[in-house]
Amino acid sequence: MKDGVIFVATGQGYVELAIQAAQSLRATNPGLAVDLFTDSANATGLEVFDEVHPTPSSHPRVKLECFSRARFERVLFLDCDVLVLAPLGDLFALADRFALSIAHDMRRCTKLIRQGHTAVTPYAFPQMNSGVMVYRNDAEMSAFFAEWKRRYDAAGVTRDQVTLKDLLWESDLRFYVLPPEFNLRRVTELDAWEPLDAIPTILHSHRLLQHLRGQGARVTTLAELRVLEREALEQEWAALAGAAPWSR
Repeated sequence: MKDGVIFVATGQGYVELAIQAAQSLRATNPGLAVDLFTDSANATGLEVFDEVHPTPSSHPRVKLECFSRARFERVLFLDCDVLVLAPLGDLFALADRFALSIAHDMRRCTKLIRQGHTAVTPYAFPQMNSGVMVYRNDAEMSAFFAEWKRRYDAAGVTRDQVTLKDLLWESDLRFYVLPPEFNLRRVTELDAWEPLDAIPTILHSHRLLQHLRGQGARVTTLAELRVLEREALEQEWAALAGAAPWSR
């Protein structure tokens, strides 16, 4: 099959999030194939997926092993903490020109997002967020994913973006940086967007899994997220008391 979406979810909480995300995908993109890789094949609600595949191992970043196992030629990988808000349009066409399409990570002023393992990169080359990726499922990307996993295992780090940053910097892979509406990490950005700027398409927020981390009640809608993020934004600026890298 040419185009499709994959999720990777291990454990009941993440499976439930994947189901919620897949339901939002179905509502906005009817007819698009969507598969799940999971260690919970008997979970309730998996009928929202076209096919359910077992995860190949218990690796802490087992998604690195699942990417090239997708049955699609052009693949959209989504983390479980997403909501698809609009039709994807011709997003998959990027894979005809670029092996990988991926968005910049947020908090690019911080050491966390500046971190690489061995490579030193310019400030303008931060980590990429691996929670939303469009890729061409071919031999080149299979080798890329295998090398990413090899570097991740060798580095002994927790976040897979660290070694991904090094690999993208050092490789000759032809990749594209997605515009923010396809990996919307801050819904407060919508407060500044003008009507013709962009259409928010894929919302990706850690607040959608805050209930799994004991950080608050479960969040399921864009409206709830906007309230929480506006409050958090005001608190963060207030705590800096004018000591921000740039003035508000």
